[in-house]
Parts: sequence; structure tokens; C-alpha cells
Amino acid sequence: MALDFAATYKVLVLGDSNVGKTCIVHRYCDERYYDTYISTIGKDTAGQERFRTLTTAYYRGAMGILLMYDVTSLDSFNHLSYWLRNIQENASPDVVKVLAGNKCDAAYQRAVEAERGEKIAESFDMPFFEVSCKQNINIEEAFLTLARRIREQRNRRASLFDSAERAGADKVDLTKEEDQPGEGWRCA
Repeated sequence: MALDFAATYKVLVLGDSNVGKTCIVHRYCDERYYDTYISTIGKDTAGQERFRTLTTAYYRGAMGILLMYDVTSLDSFNHLSYWLRNIQENASPDVVKVLAGNKCDAAYQRAVEAERGEKIAESFDMPFFEVSCKQNINIEEAFLTLARRIREQRNRRASLFDSAERAGADKVDLTKEEDQPGEGWRCA
């Protein structure tokens, strides 16, 4: 069955290993949760110069980023600064970002309070969600917020472009010849 999409956006899901990146994609796209963990084939290549081209290609054209950490892992939260720096170095300056703290259902193992996630999200001007792939909490909301923000940004850009076109201020008629004797530059 062919699906009809109103728009297609390139979105990256970033974060440390084991924060639930693959799981959140499966939960959102397939509406399934897999209890078994199989490491996704992939490596963090951002810090290695020989993979710089690969990292750049990965980020190129990304319109949105879902940045994730695990609320039961203080290390994954502390590594957000690394991921944010990586985004700043490789992504478009106006890429839309959403922060998601996964495994919010694991209350007894929590190592990062929601307020800490909210604070970092606020300082980087991105929406924040605590999510649970296991319990299907806020998964759709996080992705829909990301998609809406991307759409709004694209609409603003189109609107700015349209108003500049209507103003005609930057239009140049390349077919018009101005023949005014005595004015302008000449080659001898």
C-alpha cells in the first residue's frame, strides 16, 4: 500500500548509545515496542577526523533533530553538551530541535529530574518532552511538535521569499539595454 504524505522531512535522532533512538523510531513508525535490545549498527564517528565527511553528509539537509537522553542515566544527560556542540558544528544553524528524556516510566531508577531537562531545553530554545517508548508516553507529541515546527519554519521562509519577490526590490532586468551616451564604463 502506497502512503500519501503531505510533506517529507529529514529528521535525525541523536543521543548516546542505549537511550532508545531505534526504539522511539519503531514506536512512532510501526507502533511497536521491542523488549529485546539489539545494538544498531553504527558508530559515533563525529570526533574522528577521518570520518568528518561522513558526519557532514549525515547532517546535510536535516531539517529537524530529535535529541535524546535516558532519564535513568546521568551520563547520557551530561553528554547532551557534546551532542549540542556536534549539532552546532555540523547542522544548519536553523535546524529545528526537540529534546526528549526517554524511560520516564522507570520512576525508581530515575537519575535525571524533569526540571533539568526543561532547563537545558529552554536554554537552547527547544521543546522538551519526557517520553517512554515502553509505555508509549509522549512519543507522538514529540514527533508532531518537531514536524509542526519544521513546517512553520518552512512557511516563514516561503513567506519572506514571497514578500521579497512582490516588493521587486532585488529584481534586475537582464534583457534591458541602457544606452546612455557619456555614462558608464568603457573599455579602450
